[in-house]
Amino acid sequence: MTQSLITIAYIAASALFILSLGGLSQQETARRGNLYGIIGMLIALVATAAAMNTGGLPVLFGALIPGMVIGGIVASRVQMTSMPELVAALHSFVGLAAVLVGFATYLDPNASVKSAAEHNLHLGEIFIGVCIGSITFTGSVIAFLKLRGSIGGKPFMIPGRHLINLAMLIGTIVLGVYFFMLSGGSHSMPAAYVLLAATIVTGILGIHFIMAIGGADMPVVVSMLNSYSGWAAAAAGFMLSNDLLIITGALVGSSGAILSYIMCRGMNRSFVSVMLGGFGTEGGVSPAAGSGPQGEVHSIDASAAADLLQNARKIIIVPGYGLAVAQAQHSLAEVCKILKEKSIEVKFAIHPVAGRLPGHMNVLLAEANIPYDIVFEMDEVNDQFKDTDVSWVIGANDIVNPSAMDDPGSPIAGMPVLHVWEARDTIVMKRSMASGYAGVDNPLFYKENTLMLFGDAKKVVDEILTVMRN
Repeated sequence: MTQSLITIAYIAASALFILSLGGLSQQETARRGNLYGIIGMLIALVATAAAMNTGGLPVLFGALIPGMVIGGIVASRVQMTSMPELVAALHSFVGLAAVLVGFATYLDPNASVKSAAEHNLHLGEIFIGVCIGSITFTGSVIAFLKLRGSIGGKPFMIPGRHLINLAMLIGTIVLGVYFFMLSGGSHSMPAAYVLLAATIVTGILGIHFIMAIGGADMPVVVSMLNSYSGWAAAAAGFMLSNDLLIITGALVGSSGAILSYIMCRGMNRSFVSVMLGGFGTEGGVSPAAGSGPQGEVHSIDASAAADLLQNARKIIIVPGYGLAVAQAQHSLAEVCKILKEKSIEVKFAIHPVAGRLPGHMNVLLAEANIPYDIVFEMDEVNDQFKDTDVSWVIGANDIVNPSAMDDPGSPIAGMPVLHVWEARDTIVMKRSMASGYAGVDNPLFYKENTLMLFGDAKKVVDEILTVMRN
């Protein structure tokens, strides 16, 4: 394949990646967006392979084919509840790849001779790319372990953590200067050891950053690491002089940064505050006796809930991570079908940080073939609760906590929440009275119009479905 054809292929792939991002911005076009991305990546792989020397093709395909098989198997078997940790794991691979590309590029004995200016620019590309990749790799590994539950979601706050982060950042800059000095006009092993030291320091920095972020901020962490992985890929593209990799990395990095901003705005949090240490404790921690709001809890069973739903005119359902854990979305879709057949208006309200991954609830509902036109974002539906007969909360907690509006001292103060309590009646489905990921009690549970329905979401929704069918 001639260079001109490769250039055309790269342009086509870049256009498809842009179309892919555009498609993924809407539920209705998400499948098409994924298809554009797949086709673009296939074109990019073929063009890159065609540009290589034939001697390197066996090594390329020896790594590419097993990777594709493993990736396909893992993706086909992953559950929706495990999707956030899979995404974090994939981000770590991108970071590690950037580190390995940086070292391979620096130690390449066949590297072409460059002018002094080009040489210094190339050294900068290598050093920055390796450092970003190292932070992305270790930070993503910690995010994976937190999301998987292997380590706790409680933020790890050590004394003077900001000074420690600053010291590591300054140390990295000093190592960068030393790296340039030792490299001089050519590459050297002492400079490679300095690069390795910078990799270790930035790797520790990545661990410390993510360890200090609490469970309530994990959706922001996932989108933030997505941005990091994009910039790491772009850095690798500069090191390899691959225009397509630069473009793709920049697209992922910028879109991830925008998504992080949207997620932070949805939590009324600044990006800097999340990075410098989050809030939250491990999910599922029961509030201490005598702490937080107190009051009488009104509970109902599945039969009473089914009657309440069937006698309503308008229902808004708020899904949360508990719905994903219980895998209750398919049974819920059947309930919605029955309600619609009874001419009952049903809508879904999605909070920006519901679940542990941006768009987690949207994908979950789409998996159950729930129509896109009844799924609404928080800003679109929040003012409709006051005209709703029943708001139905399934496995959500912090995103429907009124203390975010009423208690200035709450850890989630100022966070935009769904006003489910404004409906005539509110059904809250939970396993227990345990707090959410922010570790605070929820006054919603004690309101006069709130009815608690305890139990596993899948089992309870199945019981409601059985009542409705009889």
